[in-house]
Formats: sequence, C-alpha cells, structure tokens
Amino acid sequence: MKQRDLRIRGLTKVFETSEGPVTAVKDVDLDISGDEFFSMLGPSGCGKTTTLRMISGLESITSGTIAFDGRNLSALPSSERNLGMVFQSYALFPHMTVFENAAYGLRLRKVSGRQIQDRVQPLLDALGLEGLQGRYPSDLSGGQQQRVSIARALAYDPDMFLLDEPLANLDAKLRVQMREEIRRIQKELGVLAVYVTHDQEEAMSVSDRIGIFRLGRLMQVGPPPEVYRRPTSLFVADFIGKINFFPAELETADAHGGRARLRSGVEMKVGHLERLDPDESVEYGIEAAAVVAVRPEHLRLAPDDAPDAPGTHGTVRRALFLGSIVRYFVICDDATKEVIVETPDPPTGVDEGSRVRVSFGPQHATCFRS
Repeated sequence: MKQRDLRIRGLTKVFETSEGPVTAVKDVDLDISGDEFFSMLGPSGCGKTTTLRMISGLESITSGTIAFDGRNLSALPSSERNLGMVFQSYALFPHMTVFENAAYGLRLRKVSGRQIQDRVQPLLDALGLEGLQGRYPSDLSGGQQQRVSIARALAYDPDMFLLDEPLANLDAKLRVQMREEIRRIQKELGVLAVYVTHDQEEAMSVSDRIGIFRLGRLMQVGPPPEVYRRPTSLFVADFIGKINFFPAELETADAHGGRARLRSGVEMKVGHLERLDPDESVEYGIEAAAVVAVRPEHLRLAPDDAPDAPGTHGTVRRALFLGSIVRYFVICDDATKEVIVETPDPPTGVDEGSRVRVSFGPQHATCFRS
C-alpha cells in the first residue's frame, strides 16, 4: 500500500464573469491519506467538481495550496501530477481496442510491450473484461466502457485516483454494481481515491470518509456513520438522508446534552448539542432559539390514549407499507413540517387518521442552539 498524503490548505477558486467575480470554492482545508476512499458530496454548483479539477490541475487555483507527499502540486501541469482520472463521459478512443485504450497511458510513458501486457491484462481481468480486450468501444455496453476507462486510469500506477461523477450515465442496478467494483479495485491496488458525486447513497456506501460541500464551502468531514448520526449543521442534517426538525427552547445544557421545550410546552431530553447558524435558522424557518433534529427511524409512535405515552401530539395522515418498514407521515404542530416516522415494527392501533404521540430517545436527538 502506498502511504501517501494529500494536503489541501486554504483552497479557493474565483471565476471572473461578466456579472463580476464568483467564488466557486472558498478556503477548503482537507487531508486525505493512504488508500482512503474519500468522496466529495453536495448539490449541483456546490464546488465539489471545481475542487477535484484543481487537484487534478485541470483548473487553476486562485489561492491556497495542494501538496502531495510534501510536493507542491499547485503550479504543476496536470501531466506532471501522475493522476488517474475517470470522468462521467467515458472518453475512449473509438478506433482503439479495449486493450489499446487501457494501455494508452503506458504507451505515452514509453513502457515496454511486455510490461504493458503484464500490467494491463490482469487489470482488465479484475474489472470483468476478460476476453474483451480485442473489442472496440462501440461493441461494449455502457458499464463495460466505464470499466475500460477505469482500467486506463489505473494502468500506469497513479499516485491518486480521481473520479468525477463516473456512474452518472449508468442505470441504477449497474451503478450499484460498478461502485462496488471501483472500491474493490481501489482497495486492492492501495491507491488514494477522491470521488465526486451528488448521490448520497453512493457516497455513504463506498466512502471511508465524506466531505459535504455547500456554496463552495466544506461543511463537514467524517466517516459516513458520523456524518449521518452527528451532523454539525442544519444543511448537513437535511441533505444526508431524511430528518425531522422540532423548534424548541433549550432549558438546560451540560456536557451530556440537555432538556429542550418544544412549542407545545412538551419537554424532551436531547443527547447532543451543536451550534445553530443564524443564516441557517432563517433559511429553514426556525423561529425559536433552538431546534431538535431526529432521524425518521429514531422516532417512536404510540396511540395518543396509551397509558403514560410520552412525546408530542400528532395525527397520522398517511401510512405506507414498504416491505421492511412502515413509513408514517404525521401532522404535528411541534415540527417545522410533516413528521416522517419509519419503523420495522408498526405499533398496534395506529392507522391513518389516528391521534398519536411522537417521541424519541435522547441519544438519537441533536439540538442545534444559538
């Protein structure tokens, strides 16, 4: 395994437009090392692809530094960075065979024919292209063409493996298969990978860590479970999966959490505290000093008349049976919008139109407070 380190500090990109300067990426700091599979995730226009293009040398840097193993890449052309890149478009040469396309980078580097054979053929075999080395791109499916582009990117043993929305043109089933193949090959070769996607499930399933971008800023970095369970902003909480927001006042707070009072006066314990950004508070319509965030699978439902039923009141508008879970949509005055509850074990006596109590355990609740 290559123990390599990518170190980014203060990375900024400003585009000059007819309407004035536009900041696409602002003050990004990031460290990626070893054989880590790191994904940049965010909505369109958030700066993730621009960041990847600056790492690759395809986009100039306005300010900041990019270093790899202590070597400053910022001023180096892309051809001198020893990178393997895979794009959304396969960019294969139509007049070349599968083998010739995969070997293209090695031939440019004047590698001998025997070495090319020893490097490329095992890579094609590992990517499920055994027996297809003599075919042309027009004879291949979309998934096979993308495998060839991956083989080409990895054939010359790059220091970094960069992927920009590589599966966007594939159907859903093939995307799942290909993302697993990409991670498997990347781990086998021990190469550092930086992956750009807007698909949350894709990023969560293949990444060692995720960086979530918004409006050019890197909002949060962490392993998928940490980012999902402990978001540090309302945006991350809302962007990753589904979330319920309950405006509140924080009555007490300590190192272990606190006690929040919802709009109806119901008090609930919360296990985790984060700072509430004033701009996000306005954007998400939070008119209280705090807001409690809880995932749908961590909410509990009970009939409103059940003895000692805790929580806030609501009415079930819709109950959807989805096989492994039942998803409830609950009208609740204590929430910013309709509450979503997901459970594999639907409570007895709770149907559409039922009055219910909605509750949660403090360990699953994050309170964002001013």
